[in-house]
Amino acid sequence: MVGVRFRPAGKLYYFDPGSEIVNQGDWVIVETARGVEYGEVGLPPREVSENEVVLPLRPIMRVATAEDERQMEANRKAAKEAQRVCLDLIRRHGLPMKLVDGEYTFDRNKLIFYFTAEGRVDFRELVKDLASVFRTRIELRQIGVRDQAKMIGGIGPCGRVTCCSSWLGEFAPVSIRMAKDQQLSLNPSKISGLCGRLMCCLKYEADSYAGVGRTTSA
Repeated sequence: MVGVRFRPAGKLYYFDPGSEIVNQGDWVIVETARGVEYGEVGLPPREVSENEVVLPLRPIMRVATAEDERQMEANRKAAKEAQRVCLDLIRRHGLPMKLVDGEYTFDRNKLIFYFTAEGRVDFRELVKDLASVFRTRIELRQIGVRDQAKMIGGIGPCGRVTCCSSWLGEFAPVSIRMAKDQQLSLNPSKISGLCGRLMCCLKYEADSYAGVGRTTSA
């Protein structure tokens, strides 16, 4: 299997390399449930357990060419323009949502917009307007604040680029118990990340501290 990600520090999805010779860092064209996509090999060919694979396993279509790279760059530019149009339409409809990002699938068969909102949003009329402008399938996907921070990125309290936007593929549950076990200040401003949630790094050494802090406090 080969692990492919579609965003920087994104989740890995497994594909069958077939006869293609691919290495970590290569860009490939694959078919996904969303359509044809352009992704980076984040995990070179190796055996993985069945429970890590989502079936049916799809094959890698080909290693990306220079033309594919130019097409992807054109898609990114077009998606930026689409975001401006979408933002204008959101304002016209007076919808309580914050647009975070937008992207085309590689084959431009779908245009996806990511947004945050306090609750559910009726965006049916917005989708109709977007479809009439761009003449392609439109998907609006509501995401959480942690996903928003991952997409936008930034500098964490430690002075380094946030883990979620630089290398952390998936979020793990983090609890206030982890901060207590590490005898950290429970001041929210000290243990919260840019997203306003508990910092992901509280999880990294949690297993080493678990039990130790409780024994000491006892």
